[in-house]
Amino acid sequence: MSLGSSIKEKIKSFLYSKDYFISRATEPSVLADFMRSVRPLETNHDLIRVGGETDGGYLIPNDLEGVEACFSPGVSSCADFELDLARRGIRCFLADYSVESPPVSHPGIHFEKKYLGQTDDSTYTTLESWVGRRAPHQREFILQMDIEGGEYPVIIDTSSETLRKFRILVIEFHEMESLYVKWGFNLINLTFKKVLKDFEVVHIHPNNYMKPVVYGPYAIPPYMEFTFLRKDRITKRRPALTFPHPFDRENVAGKGDIPLPSCWYPE
Repeated sequence: MSLGSSIKEKIKSFLYSKDYFISRATEPSVLADFMRSVRPLETNHDLIRVGGETDGGYLIPNDLEGVEACFSPGVSSCADFELDLARRGIRCFLADYSVESPPVSHPGIHFEKKYLGQTDDSTYTTLESWVGRRAPHQREFILQMDIEGGEYPVIIDTSSETLRKFRILVIEFHEMESLYVKWGFNLINLTFKKVLKDFEVVHIHPNNYMKPVVYGPYAIPPYMEFTFLRKDRITKRRPALTFPHPFDRENVAGKGDIPLPSCWYPE
Protein backbone atom coordinates (compact mmCIF):
# COMPACT_ATOMS: atom_id res chain seq x y z
CA MET A 1 0.00 0.00 0.00
CA SER A 2 1.40 3.40 -0.95
CA LEU A 3 1.79 6.25 1.55
CA GLY A 4 -1.09 8.12 -0.10
CA SER A 5 -3.39 5.10 0.11
CA SER A 6 -2.43 4.56 3.75
CA ILE A 7 -3.35 8.16 4.63
CA LYS A 8 -6.68 7.85 2.79
CA GLU A 9 -7.56 4.68 4.69
CA LYS A 10 -6.71 6.30 8.01
CA ILE A 11 -8.91 9.30 7.18
CA LYS A 12 -11.77 6.98 6.16
CA SER A 13 -11.42 4.95 9.36
CA PHE A 14 -11.46 8.10 11.47
CA LEU A 15 -14.56 9.47 9.72
CA TYR A 16 -16.37 6.13 9.97
CA SER A 17 -15.65 6.07 13.72
CA LYS A 18 -17.42 9.46 13.94
CA ASP A 19 -20.41 8.17 11.93
CA TYR A 20 -19.43 10.01 8.74
CA PHE A 21 -19.67 8.29 5.38
CA ILE A 22 -17.68 9.10 2.25
CA SER A 23 -19.15 8.75 -1.21
CA ARG A 24 -18.31 10.04 -4.66
CA ALA A 25 -20.33 13.14 -5.60
CA THR A 26 -22.86 12.98 -8.43
CA GLU A 27 -21.70 14.68 -11.61
CA PRO A 28 -23.52 18.04 -12.09
CA SER A 29 -24.60 17.12 -15.63
CA VAL A 30 -26.12 13.85 -14.38
CA LEU A 31 -27.98 15.68 -11.63
CA ALA A 32 -29.27 18.24 -14.14
CA ASP A 33 -30.52 15.45 -16.42
CA PHE A 34 -32.42 13.88 -13.54
CA MET A 35 -34.11 17.18 -12.65
CA ARG A 36 -35.17 17.67 -16.26
CA SER A 37 -36.68 14.19 -16.32
CA VAL A 38 -38.96 14.97 -13.36
CA ARG A 39 -39.97 18.47 -14.43
CA PRO A 40 -43.66 18.96 -13.50
CA LEU A 41 -46.22 19.31 -16.27
CA GLU A 42 -49.52 21.10 -16.57
CA THR A 43 -52.02 18.77 -18.22
CA ASN A 44 -55.64 18.68 -19.35
CA HIS A 45 -56.56 18.02 -15.68
CA ASP A 46 -56.35 21.00 -13.31
CA LEU A 47 -54.97 20.34 -9.84
CA ILE A 48 -57.25 20.26 -6.81
CA ARG A 49 -56.42 20.04 -3.14
CA VAL A 50 -57.66 16.96 -1.30
CA GLY A 51 -57.32 16.72 2.47
CA GLY A 52 -56.46 19.30 5.09
CA GLU A 53 -54.86 22.71 4.93
CA THR A 54 -51.53 21.53 6.40
CA ASP A 55 -49.86 18.11 6.52
CA GLY A 56 -52.30 15.52 5.23
CA GLY A 57 -53.48 17.55 2.25
CA TYR A 58 -52.13 17.01 -1.27
CA LEU A 59 -52.59 18.37 -4.78
CA ILE A 60 -53.85 15.83 -7.29
CA PRO A 61 -55.28 16.05 -10.82
CA ASN A 62 -59.03 16.61 -11.01
CA ASP A 63 -59.43 13.21 -12.66
CA LEU A 64 -61.31 11.23 -10.02
CA GLU A 65 -64.27 9.98 -12.05
CA GLY A 66 -63.97 6.21 -12.29
CA VAL A 67 -61.36 5.90 -9.52
CA GLU A 68 -62.39 2.86 -7.51
CA ALA A 69 -60.14 2.92 -4.46
CA CYS A 70 -57.25 4.57 -2.68
CA PHE A 71 -54.44 2.61 -1.05
CA SER A 72 -52.71 4.61 1.65
CA PRO A 73 -49.84 3.14 3.69
CA GLY A 74 -48.30 5.15 6.50
CA VAL A 75 -51.31 6.48 8.39
CA SER A 76 -49.83 7.67 11.70
CA SER A 77 -52.08 10.36 13.22
CA CYS A 78 -53.51 12.00 10.10
CA ALA A 79 -55.93 10.71 7.46
CA ASP A 80 -57.51 13.91 6.13
CA PHE A 81 -56.70 12.98 2.54
CA GLU A 82 -58.36 9.59 2.85
CA LEU A 83 -61.40 10.99 4.68
CA ASP A 84 -61.91 13.55 1.92
CA LEU A 85 -61.78 10.81 -0.73
CA ALA A 86 -64.12 8.56 1.26
CA ARG A 87 -66.65 11.39 1.43
CA ARG A 88 -66.39 11.61 -2.36
CA GLY A 89 -67.38 7.94 -2.61
CA ILE A 90 -63.90 6.44 -3.09
CA ARG A 91 -63.08 3.48 -0.84
CA CYS A 92 -59.84 3.92 1.08
CA PHE A 93 -57.60 1.14 2.34
CA LEU A 94 -55.17 2.20 5.06
CA ALA A 95 -52.24 0.29 6.54
CA ASP A 96 -49.82 1.12 9.36
CA TYR A 97 -48.34 -1.26 11.93
CA SER A 98 -47.34 1.62 14.24
CA VAL A 99 -50.95 2.45 15.20
CA GLU A 100 -53.89 0.37 16.40
CA SER A 101 -56.55 2.12 14.35
CA PRO A 102 -56.97 5.01 11.92
CA PRO A 103 -57.43 8.52 13.35
CA VAL A 104 -60.76 8.94 11.51
CA SER A 105 -63.89 6.86 11.14
CA HIS A 106 -65.96 6.45 7.96
CA PRO A 107 -67.77 3.49 6.37
CA GLY A 108 -65.55 3.86 3.30
CA ILE A 109 -62.29 3.60 5.26
CA HIS A 110 -60.79 0.16 5.92
CA PHE A 111 -57.67 -0.34 8.05
CA GLU A 112 -55.18 -3.11 8.64
CA LYS A 113 -52.30 -3.10 11.08
CA LYS A 114 -49.36 -3.70 8.77
CA TYR A 115 -46.41 -1.89 7.32
CA LEU A 116 -45.98 -1.76 3.56
CA GLY A 117 -42.79 -3.56 2.59
CA GLN A 118 -41.19 -6.29 0.51
CA THR A 119 -42.50 -9.34 2.39
CA ASP A 120 -45.84 -10.77 3.48
CA ASP A 121 -45.99 -11.74 7.14
CA SER A 122 -47.68 -10.71 10.39
CA THR A 123 -46.05 -7.27 10.27
CA TYR A 124 -45.64 -6.45 6.57
CA THR A 125 -47.57 -6.64 3.34
CA THR A 126 -46.39 -6.05 -0.20
CA LEU A 127 -48.33 -3.65 -2.38
CA GLU A 128 -49.15 -6.44 -4.83
CA SER A 129 -50.68 -8.73 -2.21
CA TRP A 130 -52.52 -5.83 -0.56
CA VAL A 131 -54.14 -4.83 -3.84
CA GLY A 132 -54.87 -8.49 -4.60
CA ARG A 133 -56.67 -8.96 -1.28
CA ARG A 134 -58.66 -5.74 -1.26
CA ALA A 135 -59.50 -5.09 -4.91
CA PRO A 136 -58.63 -8.22 -6.94
CA HIS A 137 -60.93 -7.49 -9.90
CA GLN A 138 -60.61 -3.71 -10.05
CA ARG A 139 -58.20 -1.08 -11.27
CA GLU A 140 -58.05 2.72 -11.46
CA PHE A 141 -56.66 3.39 -8.01
CA ILE A 142 -54.88 6.18 -6.15
CA LEU A 143 -51.72 5.48 -4.16
CA GLN A 144 -50.93 7.92 -1.36
CA MET A 145 -47.67 6.83 0.26
CA ASP A 146 -45.64 8.39 3.06
CA ILE A 147 -43.57 5.60 4.63
CA GLU A 148 -40.40 7.34 5.79
CA GLY A 149 -37.95 6.15 3.14
CA GLY A 150 -39.56 2.76 2.52
CA GLU A 151 -40.98 4.10 -0.73
CA TYR A 152 -37.82 3.27 -2.70
CA PRO A 153 -37.69 -0.51 -2.11
CA VAL A 154 -41.50 -0.76 -2.35
CA ILE A 155 -41.59 0.84 -5.80
CA ILE A 156 -38.63 -1.17 -7.05
CA ASP A 157 -40.18 -4.39 -5.70
CA THR A 158 -43.66 -3.77 -7.15
CA SER A 159 -44.36 -5.01 -10.66
CA SER A 160 -45.08 -2.45 -13.38
CA GLU A 161 -48.35 -4.29 -14.02
CA THR A 162 -49.51 -3.49 -10.49
CA LEU A 163 -48.27 0.09 -10.62
CA ARG A 164 -50.25 0.67 -13.83
CA LYS A 165 -53.46 -0.10 -11.92
CA PHE A 166 -52.97 3.23 -10.20
CA ARG A 167 -54.15 6.32 -12.03
CA ILE A 168 -52.63 8.77 -9.57
CA LEU A 169 -49.60 8.42 -7.31
CA VAL A 170 -48.97 10.82 -4.43
CA ILE A 171 -45.65 9.95 -2.80
CA GLU A 172 -43.51 11.77 -0.27
CA PHE A 173 -39.89 10.95 -1.05
CA HIS A 174 -37.40 11.14 1.80
CA GLU A 175 -33.67 11.94 1.95
CA MET A 176 -33.76 13.47 -1.51
CA GLU A 177 -30.54 15.32 -0.71
CA SER A 178 -28.89 11.91 -1.22
CA LEU A 179 -29.06 12.74 -4.94
CA TYR A 180 -25.82 14.63 -4.37
CA VAL A 181 -23.89 11.41 -3.73
CA LYS A 182 -23.53 8.55 -6.17
CA TRP A 183 -25.05 5.73 -4.07
CA GLY A 184 -28.09 7.86 -3.26
CA PHE A 185 -28.49 9.06 -6.81
CA ASN A 186 -28.44 5.51 -8.16
CA LEU A 187 -31.24 4.37 -5.83
CA ILE A 188 -33.43 7.43 -6.35
CA ASN A 189 -32.85 7.52 -10.10
CA LEU A 190 -33.70 3.81 -10.45
CA THR A 191 -36.93 4.35 -8.53
CA PHE A 192 -38.01 7.34 -10.60
CA LYS A 193 -37.08 5.67 -13.88
CA LYS A 194 -39.47 2.85 -13.08
CA VAL A 195 -42.32 5.22 -12.26
CA LEU A 196 -41.69 7.50 -15.24
CA LYS A 197 -42.17 4.65 -17.71
CA ASP A 198 -45.92 4.96 -17.17
CA PHE A 199 -46.42 8.23 -15.30
CA GLU A 200 -45.69 11.94 -15.62
CA VAL A 201 -44.89 14.31 -12.76
CA VAL A 202 -47.72 16.83 -12.46
CA HIS A 203 -46.75 18.52 -9.19
CA ILE A 204 -43.90 18.81 -6.69
CA HIS A 205 -44.23 20.37 -3.26
CA PRO A 206 -41.30 20.56 -0.82
CA ASN A 207 -42.16 19.66 2.75
CA ASN A 208 -41.12 22.67 4.86
CA TYR A 209 -40.03 20.47 7.77
CA MET A 210 -36.43 20.92 6.56
CA LYS A 211 -34.78 23.58 4.44
CA PRO A 212 -33.29 22.69 1.03
CA VAL A 213 -29.71 21.44 1.00
CA VAL A 214 -27.76 23.71 -1.35
CA TYR A 215 -24.74 22.68 -3.36
CA GLY A 216 -23.56 25.03 -6.13
CA PRO A 217 -26.54 25.87 -8.39
CA TYR A 218 -28.69 23.10 -6.94
CA ALA A 219 -31.09 23.13 -4.01
CA ILE A 220 -32.71 19.87 -2.91
CA PRO A 221 -35.39 19.78 -0.21
CA PRO A 222 -34.84 16.60 1.82
CA TYR A 223 -38.58 15.77 1.85
CA MET A 224 -40.55 16.27 -1.37
CA GLU A 225 -44.16 15.42 -2.23
CA PHE A 226 -44.53 14.25 -5.84
CA THR A 227 -47.84 13.80 -7.65
CA PHE A 228 -47.85 11.57 -10.74
CA LEU A 229 -50.58 10.96 -13.33
CA ARG A 230 -50.60 7.92 -15.59
CA LYS A 231 -49.64 8.86 -19.13
CA ASP A 232 -52.75 7.49 -20.80
CA ARG A 233 -54.83 10.07 -18.87
CA ILE A 234 -52.93 12.98 -20.43
CA THR A 235 -53.96 14.57 -23.72
CA LYS A 236 -52.37 18.00 -23.25
CA ARG A 237 -49.10 18.88 -21.60
CA ARG A 238 -46.84 21.85 -21.08
CA PRO A 239 -44.17 22.67 -18.49
CA ALA A 240 -45.47 24.00 -15.18
CA LEU A 241 -43.89 27.34 -14.34
CA THR A 242 -45.61 28.66 -11.21
CA PHE A 243 -44.48 27.48 -7.78
CA PRO A 244 -45.83 27.29 -5.22
CA HIS A 245 -49.21 26.42 -6.67
CA PRO A 246 -52.08 28.59 -5.31
CA PHE A 247 -53.44 25.51 -3.50
CA ASP A 248 -50.13 24.57 -1.87
CA ARG A 249 -50.00 24.92 1.91
CA GLU A 250 -47.35 24.62 4.61
CA ASN A 251 -46.83 21.11 5.96
CA VAL A 252 -45.74 22.59 9.26
CA ALA A 253 -48.01 25.54 10.02
CA GLY A 254 -46.29 28.82 10.79
CA LYS A 255 -42.90 27.75 9.51
CA GLY A 256 -43.23 29.28 6.05
CA ASP A 257 -43.78 27.31 2.87
CA ILE A 258 -40.78 26.44 0.69
CA PRO A 259 -41.20 27.26 -3.00
CA LEU A 260 -39.89 24.60 -5.35
CA PRO A 261 -36.31 25.68 -6.22
CA SER A 262 -36.03 26.79 -9.86
CA CYS A 263 -33.46 24.08 -10.67
CA TRP A 264 -36.39 21.62 -10.61
CA TYR A 265 -38.15 23.29 -13.52
CA PRO A 266 -35.31 24.58 -15.72
CA GLU A 267 -36.05 26.53 -18.89
